[in-house]
Amino acid sequence: MYDFAIIGGGIAGLSTGMALGRKYPDAKILVLEKESNWAFHQTGNNSGVIHSGIYYKPGSFKAKFCRDGSRSMVEFCQEHGIAHEVCGKVIVATDESELSRLENLYQRGLENGLNVTKISAEEVREVEPHVSCIAGIRVSTTGIVNYKQVCLKYVDLIRLQGGDLRLNTKVTKIVQKGDRQVLETNQGEFETRFVVNCAGLHSDRVAKMGQADPKAKIVPFRGEYYELVPEKRYLVKTLIYPVPNPAFPFLGVHFTKMIDGTVHAGPNAVLSLKREGYKKTDFDLRDFAEVMTYPAFWKLAAKHADEGIQEIIRSFSKAAFVRSLQKLIPEVRSEDLIPTHAGVRAQALMNDGKLVDDFLIVPGPNSIHVCNAPSPAATSSLEIGKAIAAQIPQPQHLQAALSV
Repeated sequence: MYDFAIIGGGIAGLSTGMALGRKYPDAKILVLEKESNWAFHQTGNNSGVIHSGIYYKPGSFKAKFCRDGSRSMVEFCQEHGIAHEVCGKVIVATDESELSRLENLYQRGLENGLNVTKISAEEVREVEPHVSCIAGIRVSTTGIVNYKQVCLKYVDLIRLQGGDLRLNTKVTKIVQKGDRQVLETNQGEFETRFVVNCAGLHSDRVAKMGQADPKAKIVPFRGEYYELVPEKRYLVKTLIYPVPNPAFPFLGVHFTKMIDGTVHAGPNAVLSLKREGYKKTDFDLRDFAEVMTYPAFWKLAAKHADEGIQEIIRSFSKAAFVRSLQKLIPEVRSEDLIPTHAGVRAQALMNDGKLVDDFLIVPGPNSIHVCNAPSPAATSSLEIGKAIAAQIPQPQHLQAALSV
């Protein structure tokens, strides 16, 4: 019998396991992951950015968790010797129409308590000599790290706390038995007092298994990247972002220096025809049918039709992708870019057709379900874990033990 069972071995699930182990040292904690490795999906395929929190609505979970998480992630990496760099980034306006949005973004950064600075085009080029723009914002607290390495350290710490971690273990059913739950898996049954669902791309399905209703469905969006060939990496010193369209939930294609020295360009954002569809040809009938028969998706598609078409064009046309990048760095040429990994974002879409723009944590019977935790969840993971642990009631038998 476990006190807490966590479904999902990505960065949110592992950070929650670590936080629960610290809060309740005598608790029996189980982490289940259906894949053969930790951080296999969203965590292992993201851009590796330690975000500052500039984009997020003041007062939102994303804004608070990201601001605090940026600091705690850097401190965690320093404490455990994980390679990282606080290199900062620039967000640049490339034409006059973007200046008002750039100003709004700067004001939002100030409201979120961040160290942001407005800089001229000349000052941008002092940081990024090859960028073409008319104005910019410097965000000094943005950093880079390999989140797979962070997750492996989380795993080590959970083990040191006495936690039980199981790979290759897929939950197929959750059965309520009074105040306890039985997790049926391909590796047998596990009984627990409390379930934490951090299943990412499948979090809405697991929530329904656990008799919780998130009032939203996961719609998968694939982000495709290119990588600069080694001899062209000098074009990018830090991270270079365009001014995002606040009506569209993605940040636009940008340049990211990775902690291993490579430079990635992207991502675009296109509907994936499979929840774990990292290739254009990946297809799953159930996943596809769920999206196509979900009225909320068609409301979203109609609202963002123009942007969606441009994203699809970029997906199938390298020339179109390159043209988007050339708005930031005109020197970039098609031959400078080679395809690299893609990621799939688990984006929750509400039944009314609105994207969930904050973290969505849904209570259930003896359970908590994390049903929307896209970027900046990796940056915020330590704070998310602590917040989830704070919401979980202390098991009665542990209360007795702690009071002795």
